[in-house]
Amino acid sequence: FMAIVVNKPIPEFDANATGGIKVSNTSHLGHVMVMYFYPKDNTPGCTTEAMQFRDHYKDFEKAGATVFGVSRDNMKSHDEFKAKLELPFELIADTEEKMCHMFGVVKNKIMYGKKVKGIERSTFLIGADGILKAEWRGLKVPG
Repeated sequence: FMAIVVNKPIPEFDANATGGIKVSNTSHLGHVMVMYFYPKDNTPGCTTEAMQFRDHYKDFEKAGATVFGVSRDNMKSHDEFKAKLELPFELIADTEEKMCHMFGVVKNKIMYGKKVKGIERSTFLIGADGILKAEWRGLKVPG
């Protein structure tokens, strides 16, 4: 698979989001896209993070940006998480980890003495021209 590179176009991808929305590398050309990857629906850190994106959503809208949350959870989990927090943006179900690998957010973590594949909390800014403008990796959530 192709990996992403800052200042280069996003490689081809196809994904499904809540609200029956299809998201691909060309679906939002003409709009800035903010994609944030997070480990799991309904965990405390991810809930805090989703609420921060929700509470600053108007700022993203003013900037003309479309926000997507991305995790490996399935659509049912996403729909419930979105409804529970009243999120004004859609969540992408990357159940096969295709986007997680493409964006390079899959990391080996040690949990309880075992090696597990975890998702590194990261945010990516994609320009209206489909080019990756910036990346913020390994984010820590306050709270």
